[in-house]
Amino acid sequence: MKNKTFWIFALLTLSIISIAYSYTKFTNDKAEKTVAECHETPTNLESEFKPTVENKFKPAEKTPKGMVWIPGGEFSMGTNVEDESLCSIKGVTKDAAPIHRVYVDGYYMDETEVTNEEFEKFVKATGYVTVAEQKPTKEEFPTANEEDLVTGSVVFTPTPSAVNLNNFLQWWRYEPGADWRHPEGPQSTIIGKEKYPVVHVVYEDAEAYAKWAGKRLPTEAEWEFAARGGKTGNLYAWGNDLKPKGKFQANIYQGHFPIKDGDTGEDGFKGIAPTKQYAPNAYGLYDIAGNVWEWVHDWYSVDYYKSLAESGKVTRNPQGPDAYYDPSDPSEIKRVHRGGSFLCTDQYCTRYMVGTRGKGEIRSAANHVGFRCVKSK
Repeated sequence: MKNKTFWIFALLTLSIISIAYSYTKFTNDKAEKTVAECHETPTNLESEFKPTVENKFKPAEKTPKGMVWIPGGEFSMGTNVEDESLCSIKGVTKDAAPIHRVYVDGYYMDETEVTNEEFEKFVKATGYVTVAEQKPTKEEFPTANEEDLVTGSVVFTPTPSAVNLNNFLQWWRYEPGADWRHPEGPQSTIIGKEKYPVVHVVYEDAEAYAKWAGKRLPTEAEWEFAARGGKTGNLYAWGNDLKPKGKFQANIYQGHFPIKDGDTGEDGFKGIAPTKQYAPNAYGLYDIAGNVWEWVHDWYSVDYYKSLAESGKVTRNPQGPDAYYDPSDPSEIKRVHRGGSFLCTDQYCTRYMVGTRGKGEIRSAANHVGFRCVKSK
């Protein structure tokens, strides 16, 4: 093993897996709450939301293939649900408060997350090599042994039995040889998974693809406006019930997290799913919640929403803060993630709630993070 402890902790720091989660102590009594209790809609959910006002303009030209038109307009952004889940784990989504008014211009957005098939076309056309496929250098990790500087990425690894959820290192590992072509490690493949979202991409990988495709990454405001689908103040992209008519609307985790075979697959999938397996939102966007996290343009700053709200103005086309700021991990450079993933669960992380946020160190990849693109009119 030699210096494997260093390598695991260098690449499995909280900044890497902050990929979305804030970490709070989980107690057994919370775990035993029923699904109905965990997803009870707060009584004040819509009290701070003002109506969404969509722009009326629609382009005359044909919509680019694989994209949908998002009209833009003015809306209330953020959430007033301050629990990580609705099971009384307090304070974890405060970075998504307070609710504030934002205006965005219209734009086109990819109807799905970028797939393996689409990313492969980019790689074949350009010869691009993702960060996970590049050998780490001594400059990046000066104290590492040379034999530990190997290509790879972070992979979710279920635990043999139930664990306390206050230590994420129990279910994440650095896997040598894991990358977008080999999502679980060197013996895995994406053959037959062409329509699955590409994963193990860091921010610069997503940005490079977007530039090649003549697109860009969405701002956080654009992403949330699109995810809300013109609706006002909903808890989820599809409404306020997690399972309308008893049916799941997104690929998330059901069962006991994070144990082996703990995901029951009640939503139809255990683990990552192909795109377009659930109904789209009102704007025609698939998998805007769950499946994989999505990189967006903005730097992550824990108090950014607070600064916008305090201006007392409607912020027009916000591009995010000028600098990153995460007091829980101040040395790491982070951008925002949105949408949650197939690992989100009411036991630990409910960031499939449409107004909530995630975060990730910009050169850290994992097997539950991807992206989608937008294009300005």
